[in-house]
Amino acid sequence: MAEPQAGSLIGAHATKAPPSLLYMVKQVELVVRSRLDELVRPHGITALQYTALTVLERHDGLSAAQLARDSFVTAQSIADLVRSLEGRGLIRRERNPRNRRELLILLTGEGRALLTDCAGPVRELEERMVAQLTAHQSEQFRQALTKAWQALS
Repeated sequence: MAEPQAGSLIGAHATKAPPSLLYMVKQVELVVRSRLDELVRPHGITALQYTALTVLERHDGLSAAQLARDSFVTAQSIADLVRSLEGRGLIRRERNPRNRRELLILLTGEGRALLTDCAGPVRELEERMVAQLTAHQSEQFRQALTKAWQALS
């Protein structure tokens, strides 16, 4: 899928109604995912795998269902993702001491090291995304996104 050209969301059709918020959010998501894939691919992972690792960095010891939900993938997709990350030594699974039938997914030292390696380029991507905003606008943007997410969750 071709990415939109710079400025194509607004400006190109100035006489027409502006695009819907849902359309704009999807366009931003597509560009972010594409750029994120470019950044993490040299580390041998995908943007989805990176997302799962960052979820575990914030909330280590999740069930597969919790990880799927927080990583925005289906329960069916998480099994392959977990197998792949475990095979690379980036995560490990262990029994939940409170429920021996449940396996918890944990980030390994190698997983943490990979996230550290990716942190600078990912931070630069975030900074680029809000480069045309003031610090106050950037914080308002973060708050608005949080409220939108909460309203739909």
